[in-house]
Amino acid sequence: MSLRIVGLNAFLPGFRLVHEFAERNGHELALVVTLPQTTRYGAADPMVMGLPDDLNVLITRKLRTVAAPVIAAMQPDVVISAAFPRLIPREILDIPKYGAINCHPSPLPAGRGPTPQRLIYEGDERVAATVHRTAAEFDTGAILAQRIAPLPDDLNGTGLMESWRTLLSECLDEAVPRLVAGDPGDPQDPAAASEAPLFTDAERVLDLTERSRVIRRKAAALNVTAPSAQVHLDGATHLVTRTDLVDTDSTAAPGSVLEQHADGWTVQTADRPLRLTRG
Repeated sequence: MSLRIVGLNAFLPGFRLVHEFAERNGHELALVVTLPQTTRYGAADPMVMGLPDDLNVLITRKLRTVAAPVIAAMQPDVVISAAFPRLIPREILDIPKYGAINCHPSPLPAGRGPTPQRLIYEGDERVAATVHRTAAEFDTGAILAQRIAPLPDDLNGTGLMESWRTLLSECLDEAVPRLVAGDPGDPQDPAAASEAPLFTDAERVLDLTERSRVIRRKAAALNVTAPSAQVHLDGATHLVTRTDLVDTDSTAAPGSVLEQHADGWTVQTADRPLRLTRG
């Protein structure tokens, strides 16, 4: 069965996720709704510039009064949101024939909210993805598909993003047929829910006296959508775009700079040296 899909995306990887799902399953992506100016994911205009020329695109903040009538005119079977940081109103949720679903990169009900990578920052050694029915509150709807995997070998923002792309793709392939079949999904357990708020400025600064795995995990979580991990070195604050393990021994004190490079440093952590690449 070919479905008419409307996507809600404010971040280009979110659009690609929905677009690739539609293409590989023979569905039609009839419309993409995005946000104007800037969001926490970055500017909407560059995202629009990356879209196919023949795609219908609506740029608006007015979801009830502008987006809802346009979406209704498209007569969609399914609405799929991915990286869309706005509550989707009932005026839109009631439109699609089979319903609306959301893609969220956490093992819901854990990690609800705008920063699901916070779970990894705080110690989760897994990467996870969930597709759920869209409900009135963020990330609370019944679960239609979920995948959980170990953190990637490339423990950097790009590695996490690629893992999420793979897991969310698998989730969509399972969730949409369940949605079309009228499956209500599995209710989330409120007792197991946790929130994932935005990172504070202090949390963005890496502590080089921690263990290398902790530093790498935090930097990767901070750098998922755009590099934001920081380090205080040489009397200044620098952006760290990636971290890599160094296969060498050192007895230097944790936090010490072992070597300076044109694009960063090798530093001693609590357990081993770590290569930091500067932005």
